[in-house]
Amino acid sequence: MTISVGDKIPEATLMQMTGDGPAPVSSSDLFGGKKVVLFAVPGAFTPTCSAQHLPSYIDNADALVAKGADSIVCMSVNDVFVMDAWGKDRGVGDKVQMIADGNGDFTTALGLGMDGSGFGLGQRSQRFSLIAEDGVVTHLNLEQGGEFKNSAAEVALKQL
Repeated sequence: MTISVGDKIPEATLMQMTGDGPAPVSSSDLFGGKKVVLFAVPGAFTPTCSAQHLPSYIDNADALVAKGADSIVCMSVNDVFVMDAWGKDRGVGDKVQMIADGNGDFTTALGLGMDGSGFGLGQRSQRFSLIAEDGVVTHLNLEQGGEFKNSAAEVALKQL
């Protein structure tokens, strides 16, 4: 079942790169007591994700924070090393948290997985964004296959 507006973010353990190496982070730590803008991409380094989706959030990070976002999170069903390398390659700095859902457990719990095996990607996340306040979804922006319009940072800016 797909998560909906008003639903609580499910509990899951994700991974993030720290100064000491890979470290687990719980979804409750990511979302608890904060207003979070999360966007998910099918794959790091893929064309639309690298050329449009991630850059839209980097370019609008200051505006999102000014409108009340406590954090901006980019998530993909990739490993933590790939997410870290992608963030460095794209110059994310501290504007966007690069979070890995390596096994897709969180994506599955959200009900937002997709089968990308036809493209050689295996099981991945759909492209989407959401805004959550204290762990409850207030906005959910889903994309149709191959599209990029509903989950852009500019949409989240209007929703904050």
